[in-house]
Amino acid sequence: MKKQADVLRIVEALKAAYPDALCSLDYRKDYELLFSTRLAAQCTDERVNQVTPALFARYPTLEDLAGADVSEVEAYIHSTGFFRAKARDIVAAARMLVEQYGGRVPATMEELLRLPGVGRKTANLVLGDIHKAPGVVVADTHCIRISGRLGLTDGTKDPAKVETQLRAILPPEESNDFCHRLVLHGRAVCMARRPDCPNCTLRPWCDFFTQSEAP
Repeated sequence: MKKQADVLRIVEALKAAYPDALCSLDYRKDYELLFSTRLAAQCTDERVNQVTPALFARYPTLEDLAGADVSEVEAYIHSTGFFRAKARDIVAAARMLVEQYGGRVPATMEELLRLPGVGRKTANLVLGDIHKAPGVVVADTHCIRISGRLGLTDGTKDPAKVETQLRAILPPEESNDFCHRLVLHGRAVCMARRPDCPNCTLRPWCDFFTQSEAP
């Protein structure tokens, strides 16, 4: 595990490399991020961004989605995979937001997890991006992979354990943006199969690079 000084250096290096730590999912309304994240399960953000404009144009309000025919929603999101479960969850969650939360996306982990199809990753993304809650960690595949390579975690692939371990070492005010930057870094440099170590700004603190260079 890394010393705290090295953790902070990694945070700063990522900030310099990716100053705009933005979510890669396109959205205009709070609930759109919630549903786009559900669609992104087992699907690329790029594909989701191709699908959601037509979906949200057809159902321009939360109330419209709450009253939507599930089979029609399926047609709009078919290309994202697992479309039946996703459509069912989106309509049910929209209805729950309207009926139980006054049309607002809740601001606590407990309330978010009550929504159909919402797990900790989605809840943390909403808490961080919508409600600006400190200390959230979105443990997606990029976060899990790169944190393990860097030695910020013990190498576990369990999202809950990665979340816990990163929460313990990251400055709370930096953690959400840090996770967004790991996604950007994972797509541009630290890919799963062929990481571009020679051009990686994080080499000085990376256990994976150090071990790969060892004789």
